[in-house]
Amino acid sequence: MNKGPVSQFITHHYRHFNAAALVDAAKGYETHLLEGGKMMVTLAGAMSTAELGISLAEMIRQDKIHIISCTGANLEEDIMNLVAHDHYERLPNWRDLTPQEEWDLLERGLNRVTDTCIPEEEAFRRIQKHIHQAWKDAEAKGERYYPHEYMYQILNSGVMKEYYQIDPKNSWMIAAAEKNLPIVVGGWEDSTMGNIFASYVYKGELQASTMKSGIEYMVWLANYYKENSAGKGIGFFQIGGGIAGDFPICVVPMMYQDLEMHEIPFWSYFAQISDSTTSYGSYSGATPNEKITWGKLDIHTPKYIIESDATIVAPLVFAYVLGW
Repeated sequence: MNKGPVSQFITHHYRHFNAAALVDAAKGYETHLLEGGKMMVTLAGAMSTAELGISLAEMIRQDKIHIISCTGANLEEDIMNLVAHDHYERLPNWRDLTPQEEWDLLERGLNRVTDTCIPEEEAFRRIQKHIHQAWKDAEAKGERYYPHEYMYQILNSGVMKEYYQIDPKNSWMIAAAEKNLPIVVGGWEDSTMGNIFASYVYKGELQASTMKSGIEYMVWLANYYKENSAGKGIGFFQIGGGIAGDFPICVVPMMYQDLEMHEIPFWSYFAQISDSTTSYGSYSGATPNEKITWGKLDIHTPKYIIESDATIVAPLVFAYVLGW
């Protein structure tokens, strides 16, 4: 592939330290795909609100990503940005806000994520109306789905189109829904829609069983891994830390140790973008070698750590893989 100007820039200028690690990880990602491997990408933090979808959606469309693990927040916040983008407010001086100014934002229905405020009424409530109907319809039919499947239903049905405020090609959830891309969401309850669903269960309006659980996600992932890890295997590109990364990477030791599937291969590529301080007390700050001791990575698995801001780094890695 002839590389475009962004790729040419980083390969020429990014020669040392974290810059070189970025190029190495991008080249390793490309090599993994060229050799027939598949790739999981995990999304922690607020990548959707950071509008990573501008590059992530194209990665999905071009089959550079085969499965995603994300937080419940990233699952919903891409759709929030899709339907309420014009109502978002950016606060460049966010470091200087006083507690009173933060309270004033709350009273205006603005929930702040660093320098960006998500408008509650336009973002949350527009989705709530339609997702609640999808939950009710499923329960009435005695059907159960995963959190991301309900999101796919409302996107594929077209009921949200009247609200679109960005180019749909920049929504990674639309790209994923169109391909029915596999997604796992550990701890979905820790999200706005998860909280809303729990409130309906609390009020007796819905049953908890209408939503498939994290345990069911893990069992599904074990089957997916077993069916797709032959040959070059499945790589693991981790953005941030936390449950989005730790939940899916554990499927390998679970299968090896608890299911005694001793023929199951390790993850065949690993890269992490994190600005967490390297330490041996936190998952996000653990070096890749620590994962060897937990049966997640092999001694020979290519391993890359880019210690930097994912909102800067991830689009550059994706740009290289896409040939931009």
